[in-house]
Amino acid sequence: MVKDITLGQYFPGESLIHRADPRVKIILTLVIMANIFFIDSYLAFAVFTCFVVMTVLAAKVPFIYTLKGLKPIMPVIVFTALVNIFTTPGTVILGYGAIHITCEGIDTAVKMSLRIALLIISSSIMTLTTTPISLTDGLERLLSPLKHLKVPVHEFSMMMTVALRFIPTLLEETDKIMKAQASRGADFETGNVFERAKSFIPVLVPLFVSAFRRADDLAMAMEARCYRGGEGRTRMKQMKLSKVDLKITLSFLIFESVLVYVQYFKIYV
Repeated sequence: MVKDITLGQYFPGESLIHRADPRVKIILTLVIMANIFFIDSYLAFAVFTCFVVMTVLAAKVPFIYTLKGLKPIMPVIVFTALVNIFTTPGTVILGYGAIHITCEGIDTAVKMSLRIALLIISSSIMTLTTTPISLTDGLERLLSPLKHLKVPVHEFSMMMTVALRFIPTLLEETDKIMKAQASRGADFETGNVFERAKSFIPVLVPLFVSAFRRADDLAMAMEARCYRGGEGRTRMKQMKLSKVDLKITLSFLIFESVLVYVQYFKIYV
C-alpha cells in the first residue's frame, strides 16, 4: 500500500499537459478542487468524471497508475460513507433498533465518496505532470505580489515543494524499513488495531532518524552550492505562456461552462 501513493511523484512525459505552464496548472487545479465541493447533481458528477478521465488520457499517464493513488485512502472513503449512511436523517429504507439507513444518507455517502476520489485524482494529475522545480517556480511567481508585504515567497515555495518531493522518498524508505523488520519477525498484518499500531513503532523510529538525516544532508548540499534564498537568483528556464496554455485554458472554460449549465439545470428545472 505504501507504493500505491502517487501524490508528490512525477511521471515523465511529453504530453500537452506536461508542456503546459505550471502557473496555469496550479490555478486550474485549484479551480477544479473548488468545483468538486460545489457540484451536487449526479449529472454534474458524470460530466466532472468524464473531464478527469479525458485529462488523464491527454496527460498520457497510465490510468491504472493514477487509480493506485486511491488505494491508500480507501479506508477513509469507506469510513466517511458509513458515517453518512447511518447518521444522515431522512426517509428510512432499512432500520434495526437505533440503526437506520436512509435514502438521503446513501445519497450523501455516494456523493462524498465521489468528491474524495475526484479530489485525489485531480490533485495527482498536477504533481504527476509537473517537475518539482517547475512547481516551485510556478508557485513563487503566483505568490510574488506577497513580496511587497515582506513575505518570504521563495522560501515558502521551496519549503512546500521539498515537502511534496520528499513524500515518495519517505514512502520508499518506509517500505524498506518494513521489509527489513518483517525479515526479523515483525508482524504488521495480524492482531487488533492497537496491536498493529504498536507493531509500527519499530518502523517510525528509524524513519524519523532517516528523515532528519536526509534533511541535514539536503541543507548541507544547498549551503555547499551557496544557496542564500530567492534574492538575486536567476532561472535557466523562463516561464512563458504559449499556445499550449491557451488550448488547455479554452478546453477548461468549455468544461466549466458545461458544468455550470448542468448544475443550474438540475437546480432550477
